[in-house]
Amino acid sequence: MTDIVPPSETNTSPSAGGSRRALAFILITVGIDVVGLGIIIPVLPELIREISESNGVGLITLGDAALVGGWLLFVYAFMQFFSAPVLGGLSDRFGRRPVLLLSLFALAIDYVIMALAPTLLWLFVGRILSGMAGASYVTAYAYIADISPKEKRAANFGLVGMAFGVGLVIGPAIGGLLGTLDPRLPFWAAAAFCLLGVVFGMFVLPESLAPEKRRRFEIKRANPIGTLRHFWGLKPVLMLIVAGAILELAMQVYPSVWPYYTPVQFGWSTAQVGISLAVFGIVIAIGEGLILRVVLARYGEHRVIIGSTLLSIACFAAFAIAPNGTVGYMIMVLTAVSGFGNSGLQGLASNAVGESEQGELNGAVMSATAIVAFIAPPVMTGLFAWFTRDDAPLYLPGAPFVLAAIICALTFWPYARARQLGIRDAAGLGD
Repeated sequence: MTDIVPPSETNTSPSAGGSRRALAFILITVGIDVVGLGIIIPVLPELIREISESNGVGLITLGDAALVGGWLLFVYAFMQFFSAPVLGGLSDRFGRRPVLLLSLFALAIDYVIMALAPTLLWLFVGRILSGMAGASYVTAYAYIADISPKEKRAANFGLVGMAFGVGLVIGPAIGGLLGTLDPRLPFWAAAAFCLLGVVFGMFVLPESLAPEKRRRFEIKRANPIGTLRHFWGLKPVLMLIVAGAILELAMQVYPSVWPYYTPVQFGWSTAQVGISLAVFGIVIAIGEGLILRVVLARYGEHRVIIGSTLLSIACFAAFAIAPNGTVGYMIMVLTAVSGFGNSGLQGLASNAVGESEQGELNGAVMSATAIVAFIAPPVMTGLFAWFTRDDAPLYLPGAPFVLAAIICALTFWPYARARQLGIRDAAGLGD
């Protein structure tokens, strides 16, 4: 079977120095975006309980709050599923910069809505808007693909993970502290951070996609079905998208149940949940920003994907039975190198398509991710609620992590198929 060879392209960036500056700009912007998201994670359970009580429902349990939180994540991902291909197609047509800035502005509006939400219905309205705008990662990945040589794309995609990690350090720490004063205060802070990102980007973020490399916007391709149908003809790329979606389905256990699992399993407070997420952010930033580049250069995408996926399975299984917070923190250290699989998969997929299709490719990736993201939260939180009920047949708060380990193992089938169809490392390593 012949290797997949992407179309011939020229780099859009005028110089190495310009590419480095542009990469720094996009990473800072993504970091600010994630800070806004991370701020609200520790306080969402308390906000759900506060709104429920103020509307006469009474004080609900963390298990009940987890169910509501799961459906809030479902709505977010459901809207992201439809919006990601649109944003990807628009960025291929009009450039990355305007799409990214408008998305950040819409997220700021979303956080204001959630800060003022008098009922659970308004929380869902806010999540609908944020799902539409939250597909800005499509544009961020396409931007990095524009300015990165093929052999460095996977490593540079990992830098987005580093920016995510840094934002996850700052955001939950601020959210945990502000949430002790008022569970609505972090939403105002999140809106401020997103607006700061808009202002920052307006002045310092350059456009990465040259006008001559843009393609016409086609509504038949700017939707999840049309986008995936387009890549149906590129079976190896489609298999990489499927592998990434399965891996992301397993990873969804963390945002879905962490704010509920840790108070029950470890007895943590809101502030402690925020601190734990900050530690998660630190290990992710170190792993994606530093370790990933080294292991990719030495071992190639293939070995990194295999090794990190196996380690992810081990981490999920360990979290399922972790007896206390100290052990939980020890497992977190391993997560620094357990999440490299998606960066490797996305790098391989990006190298297999042309420059004018980077936005569309990342739209397809995010649509596939969104599918699993709106499936996972209700399943994971429902499983948590079921196994923490007073009449549960087996009391096991870590049950969602058991399911995540099983799902993660399924990643190997579509990835192996992509390899059979010709996908190879950019630098020829790992074969």
